[in-house]
Amino acid sequence: MRLPFDNSYAAELKGLYAPWRGAPVPDPRMVLFNGELAEALGLDPQALNSPRGAAVLAGAEVPEGAAPLAQVYAGHQFGGFSPQLGDGRALLLGEVIDPTGARWDLHLKGSGPTPFARGGDGKAVLGPVLREYLMGEAMHALGIPTSRALAAVVTGERIVRDGGPKPGAVLARVASSHLRVGTLEFFAARGQREHLAQLVDYALRRHAPDRAEADDPALELLRFVRDAQARLVALWMGVGFIHGVMNTDNTTLSGETLDYGPCAFMDRYDPATVFSSIDRGGRYAYGNQPGIMQWNLARLAEALVPLLVARDTTEAVALATAEVEAFEPRYRAEWSAVLGRKLGLDEGGLPADPDTDPLVRDLFALLREQDVDFTGFFRRLSAVLTGDSAPVRALFDDPEAGGAWVDRWRARVDVAGEGAVERAAAMDRVNPIYIPRNHLVEPALQAAEAELDIGALETLLALLREPYRRRPGMEGFAEPAPPDFGPYVTYCGT
Repeated sequence: MRLPFDNSYAAELKGLYAPWRGAPVPDPRMVLFNGELAEALGLDPQALNSPRGAAVLAGAEVPEGAAPLAQVYAGHQFGGFSPQLGDGRALLLGEVIDPTGARWDLHLKGSGPTPFARGGDGKAVLGPVLREYLMGEAMHALGIPTSRALAAVVTGERIVRDGGPKPGAVLARVASSHLRVGTLEFFAARGQREHLAQLVDYALRRHAPDRAEADDPALELLRFVRDAQARLVALWMGVGFIHGVMNTDNTTLSGETLDYGPCAFMDRYDPATVFSSIDRGGRYAYGNQPGIMQWNLARLAEALVPLLVARDTTEAVALATAEVEAFEPRYRAEWSAVLGRKLGLDEGGLPADPDTDPLVRDLFALLREQDVDFTGFFRRLSAVLTGDSAPVRALFDDPEAGGAWVDRWRARVDVAGEGAVERAAAMDRVNPIYIPRNHLVEPALQAAEAELDIGALETLLALLREPYRRRPGMEGFAEPAPPDFGPYVTYCGT
């Protein structure tokens, strides 16, 4: 099997990775295949969605033109620095150029141990693979930059994890690259300035070619990543997404969401919401995500200091610090734009820092006090503009308090007649009906892992790929978890 690979990372960055290949597996079989994505990449869906395609996407067979390799990187994990991590159970199979000329990594996760496995078995099991498949597709449909799954393949193995043996699986995923903050940290920590400069040049040419000839490439890369991540986190916050493991090795240079381990979507609004079993202190709670991203960018800045064009280290540190400090106003502006669209306000209808707006402050205080469903509130709010406030008021334990805020908001959105209908439609285009609700995701994953029954998962996928379109008979998929569900805990899957 030949795929149209064009492997720039392997060709240009020799010495920055380990050439490797996946482990043999006894019986690779396709569980889910993303034909729409395959076509968008210019690949042959029929050839890939086949027994031989399953072997290739499990890492057991190397297709012609591939240059499989394990990338090396470091990372700050929960605040502590791990000097060597890397693709311990993953391979960059190669890069493909889609019909528009865009470059994409084809990456395998769970394809066996590599030199960076750190004693692990290098394998993945089906539940976490399907979670990442589902979450990536949901995020893509919500308009949030993300890696996406091309396929989920079972390997025919039984892999021992907590709870006993589980079906082995490999995720084939696609991203515009797998370059991370931790990639630069690895070489900076070793004082390998030449490799660091190579990576900066490569990252700019790949992700910000208009900046590649800048006088200070490292500073331009820092600015690019800062702005891309400010937008990404604002989008996460707008849908109640909690990444769960915002380590620097999971923070991309491209500004895409990567590594859906213990992630989940929040039901009832609470900025302290945490699902991850390993986040015992709430470091990566929903409300902490903007601050953590700025912290991660500070680690990127530290790695880049040796390359900054400056008279001395003191000046270089000052330059980097100024760019990191600019993250907060940049994020606030992005969050203001996201929230303004969700609330149906005109462009510029919120201040650059929306937290200074009494309407916004009072809203989030009320949502927290009254335990209101985050997604349901914003979706129902548009109905007020067309004359029906009952659905949104019903979400509050105290409908009078909720109604008072709704009345203030309605006065702020000063439109009537056709203008009100158009504004409501605009709100419905950014406020989803369907998100991956934890009480629906978990039983679907359990059924798939226990019995290879993916019916419930396919139903969820169909809804999540069109999250703004209401489907008759699917009302239960738009409701928060029942009171007796939980507390819900997610796991990394490693």
